[in-house]
Amino acid sequence: MRLLTIAVLLASLPWAALAAPTWQTISSEPGKKIELDRTSIKREDGGKVQAQARVILEKELIDSKTGTGYRFIEAITRYDCTSRNASTIKRIFKKNETDVIREEDIKGPDLPVRSGTLDDKVLHEVCRPAKDSPVVVAQKANEAAEQLKLANEALLKKELAKPDKPLAPAKSADHAGQAEVVKLQESTPISSIRPNLKAAMETDKGSQAVKESPPAKEVSPPPPPPKSSTIIVHTLPTPTPSRIRKAAKNEGYMLELAHSEPAIQHSQIHWDYEGEGGPDNWSRLDPQNKACATGRRQSPIDIRDGIKVDLEQIKFNYRPSTFRITDNGHTVQVAVGDSSISLTGKSYELVQFHFHRPSEEKINGQRFDMVVHLVHKADDGQLAVVAVLLERGSENPFIQMLWNNLPLEKNVPVAPPDLIIDPATVLPASRNYYTYMGSLTTPPCSEGVLWLVMKQPVQASAEQIGIFSRLYRNNARPIQPTADRLIKEGR
Repeated sequence: MRLLTIAVLLASLPWAALAAPTWQTISSEPGKKIELDRTSIKREDGGKVQAQARVILEKELIDSKTGTGYRFIEAITRYDCTSRNASTIKRIFKKNETDVIREEDIKGPDLPVRSGTLDDKVLHEVCRPAKDSPVVVAQKANEAAEQLKLANEALLKKELAKPDKPLAPAKSADHAGQAEVVKLQESTPISSIRPNLKAAMETDKGSQAVKESPPAKEVSPPPPPPKSSTIIVHTLPTPTPSRIRKAAKNEGYMLELAHSEPAIQHSQIHWDYEGEGGPDNWSRLDPQNKACATGRRQSPIDIRDGIKVDLEQIKFNYRPSTFRITDNGHTVQVAVGDSSISLTGKSYELVQFHFHRPSEEKINGQRFDMVVHLVHKADDGQLAVVAVLLERGSENPFIQMLWNNLPLEKNVPVAPPDLIIDPATVLPASRNYYTYMGSLTTPPCSEGVLWLVMKQPVQASAEQIGIFSRLYRNNARPIQPTADRLIKEGR
């Protein structure tokens, strides 16, 4: 009778009381790491997602209100995946996993999530496209395969109908730029981006290259700001000092810890590839970008003088998936699901891939027209980037499908409901590669990134390269010192 009574009491408890948070590391940086409770994710109408995440600090901080030390900051935040805004509902400060120091309910407006911040990483995780069932994926894969077949047949007919003409000699290194510009300026303008693949195939090809960006003007470094250990929360990207003081009291996000003075000093300059926000100044724009100037294992590099060895083959577990494509103001980025790679007994999930023009990395001093960076992340937060070099040649159906669905506005993602892509189709036939340890090539330039650069390039047409050039004429970080790093090359 007693056991029956206990069973009835347990059955009457709500499931929420029985389910403990399942924390998964989504980012690990010097001094802190970010974890997400995936069981807390609740999707709402209108592209909004509510989730619970936390920051675990390496060193204890003192809470100004209670005078007690804490290392854990948990918060429940509602993210708007469409507008990239967020509002924190509740914030909890903990001494450890169990001891709560203080809780606070927050009633503030939705604020933009600044690119590169900790909240940006959480937003990226919770807003990823939901995975379809195997049956739906298989159905979409068959439809995509049929569409790709028809596109290839149309492309072949078009190529056969063209008169033969000699190929232009290949350009190498950075000197190819000027000759390329002169040649392409004499051709017809690039046709408009069309959402219909068949219609795009039937238009005459044209190409146009945009002149290389002028060298960034030299900017005198600002005087070093006074040190401050004040804990603040990020507000709007271009705040005034009074706005910052107000936001520190009752607004903002739960995750962002920063020193106040540098954030105020450079709050109106956003990172870019030229001008005041260019690569030479990245480290001055935000304290989190310090590694961009002081790091010893930065990327990209000129890959040369590698030791030739028998490298382990990368196991690509790429599968067809729905996708979400965004022009984020720095590149064209595509989020996918249900794909991964395996290497040295470790699995890395494919998070997103994006494009650079020209290629950021050099191979024995030579740049390529473009590069695709496929960014993967392991459960412990380590990143692995597979780089696929693109050279001028025949049209690439995979890239064409992406260009057909380019967003009309920046930071407004497009997620075609009835289209899928298979990331495996962008990989070269040969899976041989170079590898070295480096960093992110964009702020905050975090190091410890495993780079896997495919040796065989993949072709894309002059028109496809020209379309990206109209959006981003140069979004490649300059080459960084190799600094005696070991480079391995598959033989």
